Formats: sequence, C-alpha cells, structure tokens
Amino acid sequence: MNLTLTLALAITTLAAVAIVAVTTLAGWRGWLALQQQRLGDKPMAQPTPNAGTRIEIADLKERIRKLEAIAAGVEL
Repeated sequence: MNLTLTLALAITTLAAVAIVAVTTLAGWRGWLALQQQRLGDKPMAQPTPNAGTRIEIADLKERIRKLEAIAAGVEL
C-alpha cells in the first residue's frame, strides 16, 4: 500500500477512536450527574437500630459463637 494511504487510514482511525472515547466519557458523566440528581446528593445515612434489632443482632452473634465452638470441638 501507499505510505500516504496508510498514514491517512491511521489518522482517521485514531480520530474515530478519540471521538468515540470523548462521546462515551460525556455520556458517562451525564449518567453520573443523573444518578446524583436522583439520589439528591444526600449522603447515605445508616439507620439507627432500635432495641429489637440490637437484641436480634446480639442473639445472632451468640448463635454464631456457639456454632464456631461446636465446629472447633469445644464443649460449652
């Protein structure tokens, strides 16, 4: 092939890739802006656990501790 044709093809391909990359980046930024708008830019706050939830979590932790002791072969 002719060197000029090869060079023109390479430059055209590079330009096409650059256009696709810039367009994709703009779309990504737009999607992120949309998600931030949907979330209202509010930080995700952890809900305060109530007493029932704390008791349930403590019960589950105790069950896990007992199961780990059984798996280790320790008698309680």
